[in-house]
Amino acid sequence: MDETQERLSDQNFAALAERIEALPAEHVDWVVELFLECKRARDAEAHYLASGCQGVDPGISTQIVLDTADWLRTLWEVGYMGSDALPAPPRSDFPQINVEDILKSALFARIRHGKRPLPFPPPTRDGMPWHEVVESEEPLAVRAEVTSNGQCVIEGCGNWQVKETDGTGNGHTVQHRGKGPLYRLALDGQGGGTLHKRPAGISRRIVRQERAGFVAWLLEWPQNDGGIVQVPLRAANWDRAENEAQRWVALRHPDLYGQIRYERSEA
Repeated sequence: MDETQERLSDQNFAALAERIEALPAEHVDWVVELFLECKRARDAEAHYLASGCQGVDPGISTQIVLDTADWLRTLWEVGYMGSDALPAPPRSDFPQINVEDILKSALFARIRHGKRPLPFPPPTRDGMPWHEVVESEEPLAVRAEVTSNGQCVIEGCGNWQVKETDGTGNGHTVQHRGKGPLYRLALDGQGGGTLHKRPAGISRRIVRQERAGFVAWLLEWPQNDGGIVQVPLRAANWDRAENEAQRWVALRHPDLYGQIRYERSEA
């Protein structure tokens, strides 16, 4: 969002409320929840300013509202950490959230620091969300074991899957819950080892296409029959196009997320 964008007028805010009725039924519940939360924040801000306490930058309050909305949306759509409180999809009721939930939420802290939530729950380390393993390109020292029946436990998380094992029996290709990047796990035979994210091994092309002054961003995706589908991306620049492409992959092909490098092309 553009930081210079002006605050919505009451008329525009009301107009947005009317558009909720046109949303698909599966999105209405969570949009209404977020809309009401934003309305409460606007009302509180108006009351605060009316009382003469204008020493706080309204932009700070606005950012907190936006971050809270992003957090709630991620909890609703993705589940994420702490999702045991959420009913299984399709969901119709949002769980009660108190201050302690917010203070302990690693996801909310991540969003407040300007980082985007992952499209699905990350691995855990001793029961806590482990974002570093998804984002780091460096090898990480870990506590790990692979049992005789093929179960892989890394840093207390038993949701890792062994995809391949090398000839030595100590080197494995692993993936968390069948989603996201692939990793090289090298065991040291003493209950530990190193975990290193594999570099992206798949290439996909993003095409920037300009026609009659209109610019379109298209992700080329191969089909089983050998054809190629062009997936439209909502973007205004290359970085946003890559982010949208990653999001599309996360939703449609989560087993490939984090394994794709994107090539840029002009049409």
